[in-house]
Amino acid sequence: MERIDVASDPGKRVSGDSGRTFETLANLWPYMWPSERPDLRMRVAYATIFLVLAKLLTVLVPYFYKWATDALDGADTANEWLPLALTGAITLVVSYNVARIISVGLNQLRDALFARVGQHAVRRLAYRTFVHMHRLSLRFHLERRTGGLSRIIERGTKGIEAIVRFTILNTLPTILEFALVAIIFGFAYGLSYLAVIAATVWLYGWFTIKASDWRISIRRDMNDSDTDANTKAIDSLLNFETVKYFGNEGMEAERFDHSMARYETAATRIWTSLGWLNFGQGVIFGVGMAIAMVMSALEVRAGTQTLGDFVFINAMLMQLSVPLNFIGFVYREIRQGLTDIEAMFALLEVDAEVKDPVGAPALTVTEGAIRFEDVRFGYDPAREILKGISFEVPPGKSVAIVGPSGAGKSTISRLLFRFYDVKSGRILIDGQDIAKVQQASVRGAIGIVPQDTVLFNDTVLYNIRYGRISATEEEVLRAAELAQIAGFIRELPEGFNSMVGERGLKLSGGEKQRVAIARTILKAPPILVLDEATSALDTHTEQEIQTALDLVSRERTTLTIAHRLSTIIDCDEIIVLKAGEIVERGSHRQLLESAGLYAEMWAMQREASEAEEALRRAREADEFGIVDRRRTPET
Repeated sequence: MERIDVASDPGKRVSGDSGRTFETLANLWPYMWPSERPDLRMRVAYATIFLVLAKLLTVLVPYFYKWATDALDGADTANEWLPLALTGAITLVVSYNVARIISVGLNQLRDALFARVGQHAVRRLAYRTFVHMHRLSLRFHLERRTGGLSRIIERGTKGIEAIVRFTILNTLPTILEFALVAIIFGFAYGLSYLAVIAATVWLYGWFTIKASDWRISIRRDMNDSDTDANTKAIDSLLNFETVKYFGNEGMEAERFDHSMARYETAATRIWTSLGWLNFGQGVIFGVGMAIAMVMSALEVRAGTQTLGDFVFINAMLMQLSVPLNFIGFVYREIRQGLTDIEAMFALLEVDAEVKDPVGAPALTVTEGAIRFEDVRFGYDPAREILKGISFEVPPGKSVAIVGPSGAGKSTISRLLFRFYDVKSGRILIDGQDIAKVQQASVRGAIGIVPQDTVLFNDTVLYNIRYGRISATEEEVLRAAELAQIAGFIRELPEGFNSMVGERGLKLSGGEKQRVAIARTILKAPPILVLDEATSALDTHTEQEIQTALDLVSRERTTLTIAHRLSTIIDCDEIIVLKAGEIVERGSHRQLLESAGLYAEMWAMQREASEAEEALRRAREADEFGIVDRRRTPET
C-alpha cells in the first residue's frame, strides 16, 4: 500500500464554493491525473482513447442503418463510401450491429480502466480530510457535532466520486459527439437542419441548467435535515443510559421524527422536481425531433432525400437523445456533487488553531522538567481562565494541582499537551518552549490517565496496545499485570481478544481506568499527567487504582490534577488554584498548618469521607441483621 503524502497533496487549494465550478474542477484535476501514479495516468489516457473511438463509432452506426435501408429500397448510396463487397443489404445490417457491439465494448473498457482512477481519487481526498480533521484543534472538535461531521465526510466522498467520474471522461466526449453531429448535418443536409439541432440542444441545456439550479436549493434543505436527523440519532444512542435514566424515549423519538419529517418533505420535493425536469426535457427534444423529421419527410416526398436519409436523421436524433439525457444527468450529478462536498471542502479550508513553526525541531527530553512561566490563557478572549501562573515540576518529582471547580486545573493539562496555545507566557519542558517544537514530539513525551477514559470499540488488546502500537503481546501482558487488570482480562470469554464495546461501555469505571493505566505504562513516557484519574470512582476502587498509579508514576515527572485530596498527600508539592491564580503552595503538612483554602477543602472532604464510611458501615450492619428495625411501642 502506497503512502499518501498529505503535505504535498496537489489538491490543497480545493474550493468549497459551488459557484466557482471551474476553479473547483481545476483543483480536482490533480486527483484525476495524479503525478505520482503514472499507471493511473496511463489508465486515464487509454480510457480517453477508448471513449473517443466509441463516440466515433456511435456517429458511424447510423450510416450503416441508412445504407442498409437504401440498399433494401434499391438505392446504392453506400457505393460512394464502401467497397462493393460490403454494400449488400445483409452485410450492411451485420456491420451496423457489429459497430454497435464494438462501441458498447469500448465504453465498458473505458469504465473498467477508469474505475481505479476514480476510487483512488476518492481515497486520496477522504484520507486527506481524515488527516486534516486530526490536525484541527481541540476547540474545533468540542464545538462540532460528531454525527454531522461524519455525515458531511460520507456525502462529500460520494460527491467527489460523481464529479471525478462524470466531468472529464463523459462531458468532454459528449461535446465531441455534438460537434461531429453538427458537422454531419451542416455539410450533408444544410444549415436548416443544423439550426434545428443547435436550437434543440441549446434549449435543452438551458432548461436543464435552470431546473437543476432550482433543485440544488431543495437538495441543500434535504441534506441539512438528513444531517440533523443523523446527528440527533447518534447523539441519542450514545447517551442511551441518560435517556433511560430520565425516561425520555418518547421525547427523543419525537425529536428524531421531527427531523425526519423535514427530510420527508424535502425528499418529496426533490422527486417531484425531478419529474418536472424530465418532462420539460422530453418536450423540448420531442418538438425539435418532430421539426427535423417533418423537414426530412417533405424532402423525401420531393425526391431530394432517400428513405435512408429519413431513417438516418431519425436514428441520429434518437442516438443524440442519449448523450443529451446523459448531459442532463451529468450536470445534475456534478451540481449535486458540488453541493455535497461544499461542507467537506469547508472543513479542508479550516485552519488549524495550533500550528508548528516552520522548521520546528522535535522536543528533546533528557530529564522531563516542566516549567510554567507567567502563563495566561482563556478559551474566550473576554474571559481569562489562567491569570499569570508560574510553577515548576522538577525531574522525577510529583506536583499536584488542586482547587475548586472552575479554577483552571484541567486547563493546565490541556495547555501542557498543547491542545491550545497560551495567550502569553511560556511552557517549557527541559528548557524548550513547547510552542516552538513539534506538537507530536511534545505529546509523545507525555502520558495521561484522564478522569473519563474513552475506549475504542475494539478488543482489550487493541486498546492497551494503543499506548504503543509496535508493542508485542508479551509487553501488553506485562503492562496489564502492572496495572492489575491481567487477571480480570483472563477471565473474559475471549481474554485479550474480547471486544470492549463502543466507548468502553462494557467495562466498569475502575476497569477502564486500569486499561488507561496499562496503555500509559506501555507508552513509558518520561512525563505523566494524572487528570483527576480517580475522582469518578468509589473509595474502595480508588484505593486499588491509586496503587497502580503510584507504580506507573514512580521515577517519572508527574503532574496530578486532583479532586480528592487524599490521593495527593505524598506529592512533593501541592499548588492550590482559585479563579485562575495560585493562592497557596507547599507540602500537604505545610498547607494544613497554614489553615488556608487547602485546609478548608481537606476538612470538608474528611467530613464527607467519614459520613460515607459511617453510611457504609450502617449498610453492612443492616445486611447482617445487626440493626433492629422494630418500632418501639408508644406509651
